[in-house]
Amino acid sequence: MVYLPTLLFSLGEGAVVPLIPVIAASRGATLASAGLIASALVVGQLCGNIPAGWLVARAGERITMVIAGSVSLIGVVGSALAPSLALFSVAVFVVGMSAAAFGLARHAFMTTRVPVQFRARALSLLGGSFRAGMFVGPFLAAALLSLFHTETAALWFFVVCLAALILLVLFGPDPETQAAPAEHESIPTEDTGEAVTGSIPLRQSQAPGTGVFRTMWRNRGVLSRLGLAAASLSAVRSARQVVLPLWGVSIGLDASSIALVVGVSGAIDFALFYASGQVMDRFGRLWAALPAMVLMGSGFLVLSFTHDADTKVLWFGMIAAVLGVGNGLSSGILLTLGADVAPQNEPAAFLGSWRTLTDAGGAAAPLVFSGIAAISSLALGAVAMGVIGVVGAIGFLRYIPRFVPRPPAQ
Repeated sequence: MVYLPTLLFSLGEGAVVPLIPVIAASRGATLASAGLIASALVVGQLCGNIPAGWLVARAGERITMVIAGSVSLIGVVGSALAPSLALFSVAVFVVGMSAAAFGLARHAFMTTRVPVQFRARALSLLGGSFRAGMFVGPFLAAALLSLFHTETAALWFFVVCLAALILLVLFGPDPETQAAPAEHESIPTEDTGEAVTGSIPLRQSQAPGTGVFRTMWRNRGVLSRLGLAAASLSAVRSARQVVLPLWGVSIGLDASSIALVVGVSGAIDFALFYASGQVMDRFGRLWAALPAMVLMGSGFLVLSFTHDADTKVLWFGMIAAVLGVGNGLSSGILLTLGADVAPQNEPAAFLGSWRTLTDAGGAAAPLVFSGIAAISSLALGAVAMGVIGVVGAIGFLRYIPRFVPRPPAQ
């Protein structure tokens, strides 16, 4: 009941995401407009985080998940039946907003119920559930395409996943009532600059009248410091998905070779998601965040010097593996840090702001890289991603010890 809904949602989303530009192109969109329509999913997620925080704070995690699943179901059906590209874009945007609400509801539940002693492992498993769906989903989409010979088959598969999710959440055991809230030390409601040493109690203990924007203002210190470092991690993560395919094309690899290299990198990433939680719980958050950022930042910097090397294909494969290791080591760190520093009086509103920051970093990085590559070169774009990684590593080194406590002794 904790992880299966996330797996169902991510399986359907993972099957649909690669096909959104394909479906848009099949309905008359140009390549540029198809890419723009695909970005509506990310834009919807960005726009949905803060309203989702408001909804979770008032309706609870379970009701929010049902609402998000139902609205997403409408959006996916609308995508399958949309008679125009404009309506298709709106439907994709709605799915993105629903994904934000669903993710935040599960994040808030894990934050309130999981004891800090194994919080990172629990949230790494949550992140792993999402990664599993996004990893397996494209293969399921390929099987559906070969079976039904239409891209909309993946959309109807997403509909089935959402229907199962809604039924599971509505009629399955309610983990909110079965899992007692974790006990934590009290924490300050204002940002004093001191380390945050607790987590989030139940909604009933929240201060009445504390709104989303007031919560953001009260916690502006941690959001503008640790939050920006977290956004840089999200940026280098998403940059990998754009840089590697384009780099492979630029050095002359065919599509199957690029897919193999990216697939191996993704497999390494997926294999390490639980190890990340173990490291964070046993040694502290910094021991996962800092190596991950150093590996990814230095990986992009080294890659930028290999474009014209005689062994450029070998370097490409090696750097892809290094980026996979770095990404795998960072699995669950954004969820865990958000849970660690969330304030006592309005957890959902804070998490909405936190997730907006991290999603914005992930959305901006591909645009920054593509823009630099368009006006200069892929190598300079890779350098920019590497610099973001190094700056983020410095941010984590400075602000994790300040805002996040070391985990209790195991």
